[in-house]
Amino acid sequence: MMRQRYRRRFMTCAVVAAAFGLAGAQSFAASGDTRPRPWNARHQADIGRRHAQALVSGHSALAAPGNSDGGSDEAENSAEGTAQYTEARTAPGVVAPGAYGAAWSQLQSMRHTNGDWSHVTKKAYNSDDPRYRDVNSNSSGGSGNVTGRITGIAADDQGYVYAGGANGGVFRSRTGGGHWEPIADKLPSLSTGTLALDGSRRLWYATGESNTGATSFVGTGVYVLADPRHGQFRPGGRVGGAELESTVIHALRFAGTTVWAATSRGVWSHSTATLSGPWKLEFAPNPDYLPGGSKASDPSAPYKNIANDIAVDPKDPGKVLLAVGWRGGDGYNGLYGKQGGSWKPVTGIGDLPTDSGDVGNVTFGAAADGSRLYAVDQSPAQTAANPDSGLKGVYVSKNGSPLGPWTQIADYNKLRTSGSALQSAGYMPGVQSWYNQFLQVDPANADHVYLGLEEVFETKNGGASWITPGPYWNFPFPCWSIDPTKQTGDCSPTTHSDQHAVAVGSYKGKTWAYVGNDGGIYRRPLNGAVDSGGHAKDWQSLNDGTIDTLQYYSVGVGKDRTYGGTSVTGGLQDNGQSILRGRDKVMGSNFGGDGGDTITDPENGCNIAQEYVYLDMWVTQNCGVNKGSWATDPSKATEYEVAPPDKDLGGAGARFIAPIISDTKDTNTWVAGGRHVWVQNKGFAIRSGGEWKSRYDLGEGHVATAVASSGGTVYVGWCGPCNNQGFSRGIAVGNADGTGWHQLGLPVDGTIPNRYISGFEVDPSDAQHVYVAVNGFSRTWTEGPGAGVGHLFESRDGGVNWTDISENLPDVPANTVRLLPNGGLALGTDLAVFYRPAGAHQWQVLGNDLPTTAVLQLKLGPDGNLYAATHGRGIRSFDVRLNLSKRPTP
Repeated sequence: MMRQRYRRRFMTCAVVAAAFGLAGAQSFAASGDTRPRPWNARHQADIGRRHAQALVSGHSALAAPGNSDGGSDEAENSAEGTAQYTEARTAPGVVAPGAYGAAWSQLQSMRHTNGDWSHVTKKAYNSDDPRYRDVNSNSSGGSGNVTGRITGIAADDQGYVYAGGANGGVFRSRTGGGHWEPIADKLPSLSTGTLALDGSRRLWYATGESNTGATSFVGTGVYVLADPRHGQFRPGGRVGGAELESTVIHALRFAGTTVWAATSRGVWSHSTATLSGPWKLEFAPNPDYLPGGSKASDPSAPYKNIANDIAVDPKDPGKVLLAVGWRGGDGYNGLYGKQGGSWKPVTGIGDLPTDSGDVGNVTFGAAADGSRLYAVDQSPAQTAANPDSGLKGVYVSKNGSPLGPWTQIADYNKLRTSGSALQSAGYMPGVQSWYNQFLQVDPANADHVYLGLEEVFETKNGGASWITPGPYWNFPFPCWSIDPTKQTGDCSPTTHSDQHAVAVGSYKGKTWAYVGNDGGIYRRPLNGAVDSGGHAKDWQSLNDGTIDTLQYYSVGVGKDRTYGGTSVTGGLQDNGQSILRGRDKVMGSNFGGDGGDTITDPENGCNIAQEYVYLDMWVTQNCGVNKGSWATDPSKATEYEVAPPDKDLGGAGARFIAPIISDTKDTNTWVAGGRHVWVQNKGFAIRSGGEWKSRYDLGEGHVATAVASSGGTVYVGWCGPCNNQGFSRGIAVGNADGTGWHQLGLPVDGTIPNRYISGFEVDPSDAQHVYVAVNGFSRTWTEGPGAGVGHLFESRDGGVNWTDISENLPDVPANTVRLLPNGGLALGTDLAVFYRPAGAHQWQVLGNDLPTTAVLQLKLGPDGNLYAATHGRGIRSFDVRLNLSKRPTP
C-alpha cells in the first residue's frame, strides 16, 4: 500500500479553545500533514473520498456541547484523537488563568546548573534537498528552505523585518529578510498572535497564537518595543495589566490613540498614548463564561467569547465592526456594531454574511488610504456540510466603511480556477479557511490584494480576476520533475503551504510582500513576475537557518559512520523528518508530511524508524538517501512501511503522535503503543507491519500515551476517554514476550494524579525502579476530579507504590524524564528542563540559554550529550559530562 503521509495536512479540528484558560500551556492536538502523492491519481481519489467522509462526520472532542466543531478534522482524526496535546494539559477539568504565569515567575528565582545549551539545528533546513529525493519525501515540491510556523510579520520601509514563530518568539532582520536575531527571548511567552508597527514605528507583539489550530499556545498579553530596530522585548514592556493573560490574540487594530485587540475572551481596547492602566473589555457576547463568571467552569466556556477581527471606519473611528464567533459555529457568532451605547448584531450590509451559521473565522484588510476594506469569511455551516471547502467568500466594501455595502468578489470555485494546485490533492481553496487566512492590500494600490488561504492568491483589479502566485506545491504542474538537475523540476520555487501572516516592506528602494506559513517566511516583489499559469517566478525563502522556529515532536541521535560525529534527526509539525549528519552544512528532509516519534540506532545514525501519524511507521537503513534513479516507483525507495495494525484504526487505534521506543537493553526489541501494546524483535531488519505482535490490549477506547521498556519489562501509560469530560488514565505493566500483563491500581484519588501520563524512565540496573512524568496542572489550577499535585513520581516496586519527588518544581506540564549517567534526573517541561542531582531532593534549571518553549522529548546521544526536542525552537543539546561535574552557578 502506498504511503499516506502525503495527504497534506488538512489540519485537525482545532481544540485550542480548550486551553484558552492556560497561560502559555500549549493547546495543540493532532496537526497532520496529509499530503497526497502527485504521481498516483488513483491513490489521490481514494484519499479524497475518505477525507470527505471524515470532514462530514468530524467533531471536536472538546467542542461546545450540542455544537458541531465545524467538521474540519483531518482525514485520519477521530473525536478521540484530535485534541491530544490540549487534553494533556487540561484534563480532567478546566484550568484557571494564570497557571503558566505563576510557573514562569517561580522559574525566575530558581538556581541554574553550569553550562549552556547548544543550538543543534541552527542550519538551513532544505525541504527540497536532492540527497533524499524519492517517493517518500516532499522534495521537489518547491518549498525550499523551511522553518517552523510563522504567525506574525511586520516590516518597515528601511529593510527591517520582524517575524514571530508559533511558539518561537520574535526574530529581527535588518536586511529585508535573513540574518535573523531573536528579540523576545526574555518574555514569559514565545507564542505569537500577531505583530504590528504603529504610526510611531513602535513594534507591538501580541502573544497567544491566533490560529485555532491544534499546535497553538496561549500567551501572556501584549508587549511594546519602542525601538524595535535596536532593542529587545522585556516583561516590563507589557501593555496594561494581566487582563489578556491566558488568551490568544487574533488581531491588533489601531484607530487614532486607541488600539483594539480581538482575543479568545472578547474584544478589548487600550490607549496607545499611555501604556499603563488596564485594558478595557469592550465586548464579550457571553460574559458569564469569562474567568470569574458564573459559568466559567463550564467545559464550553473557552468557545463562548472568541473574537476574530476588528474593522474601524477610517472616516469615523467611532464606527467599529467586530467579527465574533467560534469557527465551529455557535448562536452568538456574527458581526457586531455599537448602537445606542451597546453592542448589537449587524445585518443588512450587503453580501458579507451576518447570520451566525455563516460567520466563523473572519479577517479584514484595509487600504492605506481608507478607500477599500476587504474581508474573508469561513462559514461554520459550510465547513460542516462541504468536504471541499469552508470558505464562504472574499468581499469588498468599495467605500472603505465596515458597514458596507459589501460585495462578494470570490468564492472557492472562482479561486480554484485561478491556478490553484490544491485540487490536485482532492480539495478546494479554503478547505482549512478556519486555520489559514490573511489579507494584505497594496499600500499604493487599493485594488491590489494578497489573500492567504492554504495557498497565496493575488488580484490586481479588486477581485474581478485572481491568480495563484504561491501554489500549494509544484507536483501537479507540467513543469514538475523529480529530477534534481531541473531545479524543483522546471517549476519556479513556491512557498510552503498554510498561510498565516503577511506584511509589506521596503529594502534598498524595492518593495516586497512577505508571507508567513507553516514552513516559515518568504518574500517576493510586491508586483512580482508570474509565468503563464499565474504562478510566481520570484519567491525567495528567508529561512536561512538563523531563524529556527522548528516544532519538533521527537529527536533521535546516532553515530555517523560515514562522516564521523553524530547524526541528529527528529519529527516535525508539518515539516517531515529532518536529518543533520556529521559534516552537513544544510539539514535535509528524508521523510515528508508530518513527522512524529522516532527511533534511531545509537551505533548507526542511518538506521532510523520514523512515525508519520497514528503509528504509520517507516524504516530506512541508509538515512533515506536516494539511490540515484529519481524514479517515482516505490520499489526504488530506500524506506519500508512497517506500521503496526493499529495504524489502520486512526484515532481509535493510536494517538496522533503515538509513542514508539526500543528497549534500553535490547535495541532489536521495539515497543509501539496504540490501543494495543505492539512488540517486534527484528529491530531495523523489520520489513512489514505483519511482523509486530500484539502483547496486550489496553481496552476499547484506551490509547497509549507513553511507553518504556528495559530488559523486556514494559510500562505503558494510557488514557481513555482522553478529554476532560469523563477523563480516565492508567498504567499497564508486563513483559515484551506477552506474559505478566496487568493494570496498576491508580484510583482517581491515589498518589498518581488523575492527569495525563506523559513519560517514563526505567532504571537500567533495576526494572522495578521507574519514574513517571505527569502532564497538566495541579489542583491549584485544575478544577477537575483527582487533579492532584506533583509532576514526577518514583516507584521502586514496579509501580505498586509511588512517591512524589516534585519538591520545588514549578507547577507546569511535564513531558519527558531521563536518568543521566551521573545518577541525576532531567525533566523536560513546557517551560524548561530541570535537573536533580543524584541523592538530592531539590531541582535546578538545567543550564542556560534554552529558550522558554516546550521541551517534548529528551534523549541521550552516543556522544554523551543530552538532546532536547523543543516545539518551537529546534533541537538543543547539553554536555552532561562537562557541565554537571561542576558546582551550580549561584
